[in-house]
Amino acid sequence: MERRNKNMDNKCLICNRIAMVKKGTNSYFVKELETGYVVIGDFQFYKGYTLFLCKRHVAELHELPKDFRKRFLGEMSLVAEAVYKAFQPTKLNYELLGNTDRHCHWHIFPRYKDDPDPLNPVWVMDKNIRCAESARPSKEKLKNLKLTLGRELDKICVTVKKI
Repeated sequence: MERRNKNMDNKCLICNRIAMVKKGTNSYFVKELETGYVVIGDFQFYKGYTLFLCKRHVAELHELPKDFRKRFLGEMSLVAEAVYKAFQPTKLNYELLGNTDRHCHWHIFPRYKDDPDPLNPVWVMDKNIRCAESARPSKEKLKNLKLTLGRELDKICVTVKKI
Protein backbone atom coordinates (compact mmCIF):
# COMPACT_ATOMS: atom_id res chain seq x y z
CA MET A 1 0.00 0.00 0.00
CA GLU A 2 2.86 2.38 0.76
CA ARG A 3 4.21 2.09 -2.80
CA ARG A 4 0.90 3.25 -4.26
CA ASN A 5 0.73 6.31 -2.03
CA LYS A 6 4.37 7.19 -2.64
CA ASN A 7 3.83 7.13 -6.43
CA MET A 8 0.82 9.44 -6.24
CA ASP A 9 3.10 12.48 -6.01
CA ASN A 10 4.21 14.65 -8.91
CA LYS A 11 6.68 12.01 -10.11
CA CYS A 12 4.02 9.96 -11.89
CA LEU A 13 3.73 11.18 -15.48
CA ILE A 14 0.35 9.47 -15.95
CA CYS A 15 -1.09 11.03 -12.76
CA ASN A 16 0.18 14.41 -13.99
CA ARG A 17 -1.49 13.90 -17.38
CA ILE A 18 -4.76 12.93 -15.66
CA ALA A 19 -4.53 16.04 -13.45
CA MET A 20 -4.18 18.10 -16.65
CA VAL A 21 -7.30 16.42 -18.05
CA LYS A 22 -9.22 17.32 -14.89
CA LYS A 23 -7.99 20.93 -15.08
CA GLY A 24 -8.91 21.15 -18.78
CA THR A 25 -5.30 21.75 -19.83
CA ASN A 26 -4.48 18.46 -21.58
CA SER A 27 -4.87 19.29 -25.27
CA TYR A 28 -4.56 15.58 -26.19
CA PHE A 29 -7.63 14.55 -24.16
CA VAL A 30 -10.44 12.91 -26.16
CA LYS A 31 -12.95 11.33 -23.76
CA GLU A 32 -13.48 10.21 -20.18
CA LEU A 33 -14.79 6.70 -19.64
CA GLU A 34 -15.78 5.03 -16.38
CA THR A 35 -12.31 3.57 -15.67
CA GLY A 36 -9.96 5.82 -17.59
CA TYR A 37 -9.16 8.67 -19.94
CA VAL A 38 -8.63 8.42 -23.69
CA VAL A 39 -5.85 10.62 -25.04
CA ILE A 40 -4.12 10.96 -28.38
CA GLY A 41 -0.39 10.20 -28.19
CA ASP A 42 1.97 13.17 -28.10
CA PHE A 43 3.72 11.90 -31.22
CA GLN A 44 1.87 10.54 -34.24
CA PHE A 45 4.57 8.66 -36.14
CA TYR A 46 1.92 5.93 -36.06
CA LYS A 47 -1.19 7.86 -37.08
CA GLY A 48 -3.93 7.42 -34.51
CA TYR A 49 -1.62 6.32 -31.67
CA THR A 50 -3.86 6.48 -28.59
CA LEU A 51 -3.46 5.88 -24.88
CA PHE A 52 -6.01 4.77 -22.31
CA LEU A 53 -4.99 6.00 -18.84
CA CYS A 54 -6.36 4.15 -15.82
CA LYS A 55 -8.13 6.36 -13.26
CA ARG A 56 -6.58 4.35 -10.44
CA HIS A 57 -2.87 4.58 -9.72
CA VAL A 58 -1.66 0.99 -9.72
CA ALA A 59 1.37 -0.58 -11.35
CA GLU A 60 -0.20 -3.95 -12.19
CA LEU A 61 -3.58 -5.09 -13.50
CA HIS A 62 -3.98 -7.60 -10.66
CA GLU A 63 -3.85 -4.68 -8.18
CA LEU A 64 -7.19 -3.41 -9.48
CA PRO A 65 -10.38 -4.70 -7.82
CA LYS A 66 -11.83 -7.49 -9.99
CA ASP A 67 -14.95 -5.63 -11.14
CA PHE A 68 -12.99 -2.48 -11.96
CA ARG A 69 -10.33 -4.55 -13.75
CA LYS A 70 -12.94 -6.26 -15.94
CA ARG A 71 -14.48 -2.91 -16.82
CA PHE A 72 -11.03 -1.36 -17.50
CA LEU A 73 -10.13 -4.20 -19.88
CA GLY A 74 -13.54 -4.00 -21.53
CA GLU A 75 -13.26 -0.26 -22.01
CA MET A 76 -9.74 -0.65 -23.40
CA SER A 77 -11.13 -2.96 -26.06
CA LEU A 78 -13.83 -0.38 -26.89
CA VAL A 79 -11.14 2.30 -27.25
CA ALA A 80 -9.18 -0.03 -29.54
CA GLU A 81 -12.29 -0.68 -31.63
CA ALA A 82 -12.82 3.07 -31.97
CA VAL A 83 -9.17 3.57 -33.00
CA TYR A 84 -9.55 0.81 -35.59
CA LYS A 85 -12.75 2.27 -37.03
CA ALA A 86 -11.47 5.84 -36.94
CA PHE A 87 -8.10 5.29 -38.60
CA GLN A 88 -8.60 2.01 -40.51
CA PRO A 89 -5.16 0.47 -39.94
CA THR A 90 -4.04 -2.92 -41.19
CA LYS A 91 -3.51 -4.08 -37.58
CA LEU A 92 -3.53 -2.76 -34.01
CA ASN A 93 -0.84 -3.35 -31.40
CA TYR A 94 -1.83 -3.17 -27.74
CA GLU A 95 0.69 -2.74 -24.94
CA LEU A 96 0.47 -2.30 -21.19
CA LEU A 97 4.08 -2.01 -20.12
CA GLY A 98 4.72 0.29 -17.16
CA ASN A 99 8.48 -0.17 -17.07
CA THR A 100 9.01 3.59 -17.18
CA ASP A 101 5.68 4.89 -15.86
CA ARG A 102 4.40 2.55 -13.16
CA HIS A 103 0.75 3.44 -13.62
CA CYS A 104 -1.53 1.18 -15.69
CA HIS A 105 -2.01 2.70 -19.13
CA TRP A 106 -2.60 1.11 -22.51
CA HIS A 107 -0.76 2.07 -25.67
CA ILE A 108 -2.84 1.39 -28.79
CA PHE A 109 -0.76 1.62 -31.95
CA PRO A 110 -2.38 1.47 -35.39
CA ARG A 111 -0.09 -0.27 -37.89
CA TYR A 112 -0.36 0.35 -41.63
CA LYS A 113 0.74 -1.22 -44.91
CA ASP A 114 3.41 1.46 -45.32
CA ASP A 115 4.78 0.85 -41.79
CA PRO A 116 8.61 1.01 -42.02
CA ASP A 117 9.07 -2.08 -39.81
CA PRO A 118 5.76 -3.99 -39.70
CA LEU A 119 7.07 -7.21 -38.14
CA ASN A 120 8.59 -5.64 -35.03
CA PRO A 121 7.16 -3.83 -32.00
CA VAL A 122 6.97 -0.06 -32.33
CA TRP A 123 9.60 0.36 -29.62
CA VAL A 124 12.22 -1.05 -32.00
CA MET A 125 11.86 2.10 -34.12
CA ASP A 126 14.54 4.63 -33.17
CA LYS A 127 13.05 6.99 -30.57
CA ASN A 128 14.63 9.96 -32.37
CA ILE A 129 12.44 9.10 -35.37
CA ARG A 130 9.32 7.92 -33.52
CA CYS A 131 9.34 10.96 -31.20
CA ALA A 132 10.76 13.55 -33.58
CA GLU A 133 9.19 17.01 -33.53
CA SER A 134 7.97 16.30 -37.06
CA ALA A 135 5.81 13.49 -35.58
CA ARG A 136 4.13 15.88 -33.13
CA PRO A 137 0.73 16.85 -34.58
CA SER A 138 -0.05 20.47 -35.37
CA LYS A 139 -3.00 22.02 -33.52
CA GLU A 140 -5.18 21.47 -36.59
CA LYS A 141 -4.08 17.85 -37.06
CA LEU A 142 -4.56 17.15 -33.34
CA LYS A 143 -8.05 18.63 -33.50
CA ASN A 144 -8.91 16.36 -36.45
CA LEU A 145 -7.47 13.26 -34.75
CA LYS A 146 -9.49 13.98 -31.61
CA LEU A 147 -12.70 14.63 -33.55
CA THR A 148 -12.30 11.50 -35.66
CA LEU A 149 -11.61 9.27 -32.65
CA GLY A 150 -14.21 11.02 -30.47
CA ARG A 151 -16.97 10.39 -33.03
CA GLU A 152 -16.18 6.67 -33.12
CA LEU A 153 -15.99 6.46 -29.33
CA ASP A 154 -19.36 8.17 -29.04
CA LYS A 155 -20.95 5.72 -31.52
CA ILE A 156 -19.49 2.70 -29.72
CA CYS A 157 -20.38 3.95 -26.24
CA VAL A 158 -24.00 4.60 -27.29
CA THR A 159 -24.22 1.08 -28.75
CA VAL A 160 -22.76 -0.51 -25.59
CA LYS A 161 -25.21 1.36 -23.33
CA LYS A 162 -28.13 -0.07 -25.34
CA ILE A 163 -27.00 -3.66 -24.71
